[in-house]
Amino acid sequence: MGLGYVLLKRLQRERRRRRRSRHALVPVVADESIASPEKRKGSCYQQDDSPRSGKKMRYSGPYLPEEMWQHIHSLMPMKDAARAACLSSAFLYSWRNRPKLSFSTETMGIVEGTTDFIRKIDRVMKKHSGIGVKALTIEFNGLFSTKARSYLERWLQIAVTPRIEELSLSMSKGKAYYDFPCSLLSDGSGSSIRLLDLYCCTFHPTAEIGCFQSLTRLHLEYVRITGDELGCVFSTSFALEWLKLRLCRHIKYMKLPCVLQRLTYVEVRGCSRLRVIENKAPNLHSLHIFYQAYHPIQLSFGESSLVKNLSIGYSSVLNHACAELPYIFPNLETLTIRSLGEMVSTPMVPNTFLHLKYLCITLSAVTLSPSYDYLSLVSFLDACPSLDTFIVDVSAKHPENDSIFENPSHLRQLPEQRHDNLRNVKITGFRSVKSLLELTYHILENTSVECLTLDTSFESFRCSPGKLGRCSRMPKDDLMEASKALFAIRTYIEGKVPSTVRLNVVEPCSRCHVMEPFTVETRK
Repeated sequence: MGLGYVLLKRLQRERRRRRRSRHALVPVVADESIASPEKRKGSCYQQDDSPRSGKKMRYSGPYLPEEMWQHIHSLMPMKDAARAACLSSAFLYSWRNRPKLSFSTETMGIVEGTTDFIRKIDRVMKKHSGIGVKALTIEFNGLFSTKARSYLERWLQIAVTPRIEELSLSMSKGKAYYDFPCSLLSDGSGSSIRLLDLYCCTFHPTAEIGCFQSLTRLHLEYVRITGDELGCVFSTSFALEWLKLRLCRHIKYMKLPCVLQRLTYVEVRGCSRLRVIENKAPNLHSLHIFYQAYHPIQLSFGESSLVKNLSIGYSSVLNHACAELPYIFPNLETLTIRSLGEMVSTPMVPNTFLHLKYLCITLSAVTLSPSYDYLSLVSFLDACPSLDTFIVDVSAKHPENDSIFENPSHLRQLPEQRHDNLRNVKITGFRSVKSLLELTYHILENTSVECLTLDTSFESFRCSPGKLGRCSRMPKDDLMEASKALFAIRTYIEGKVPSTVRLNVVEPCSRCHVMEPFTVETRK
């Protein structure tokens, strides 16, 4: 894109010079004679007949093959490519055969409503030859309407050919879903697609649609499709490597067949009706499942599952994780758990994650039970003998009486059990909750931890010196809780930290927040 931008600026300068002077120097790339070998010989300056002044010098510049200029033109952003086509007949030809077409409010400039957006795209598509389109992206960003349907189908008929490799359509959320014409992908037109990305569409593929033999990435979000229809896509997607399904609420059952030999990554979010995932894809390594529901998804992965990276989140996930995940995924190396519902404590883990090295647990219920016991998370440490990194993210609210300052009784200690492979521990959203202090103390006493980070900031974004912007806003209650947490760390934790452990205490940003120091007298 940098070379294309420089070339465009050069063309613009030469055009201005040509207007100002009879003997202006004009780059050959602005003329169709760029590929003429006769005009490339000899000096870089060549004579040309001029009806007004007899002879004119034309600057040839460095010779590049026509295919190279077309490649440079294809790398330009849409706006720059259109401007270059206005200045150069060679680029005009490239513009009419541009392989990558991307239409959005960003690439099309100022758009005055749906009609103007449609008009600008239609003007480009009418002049495009339809030859050589490899990628088509259309993002309506709230501008999709009934009027746009007929135009969109005409554009798709021009662009979707047996040569297209990437197709991305983003309709407008909250409006009528666009019924994607699956017939466009028949007769070999779908066999070349490598990326299919649909947003807010109805997609009903059938077995007769043809083969998706080149499809490597499939992303469906807010798409109305059933499990059987998804199976029609999978049955011929022999090259599929990456699958992402978000908020596809008509899928109840998903089966990943053994023909998906190259599938390594699957992400499923917000598919609230999904009940079963059956996997026979032999090389699936990364699985991410998140949804707002109280029921666990039935996971059928066989005894030889090679999944190494798992992220999973729903209301009762901690109970499910403890009871079943070690059996379903015996080869896990990284595990991220996000609990979305109320809990009392973490049950004992009956089996062992032998290979697990990274564990992140996020407790994000709106309000945790007053009796929730953070010390019970030690059961995960007991079940992970190879664990190197342990992260706890506490983003839930706690009742006031959970604080160590409301219940200053003696801190509990569990029977000693060493976790000598543990090196890094981080607790974000650290609070003055008594059981959280007990968990921290247990880690200091029973592990070989080298770095302990206690983050009291509750900030999703932090500013940094020399950059614009401020930290995300912290409510007054969170600032007070951060102050209490800092006081608890100084009182109960700092004196227990061995010299071999690096303690990092993260406080709210002093540039963006004013925090009153907490003392026991303040509480009174």
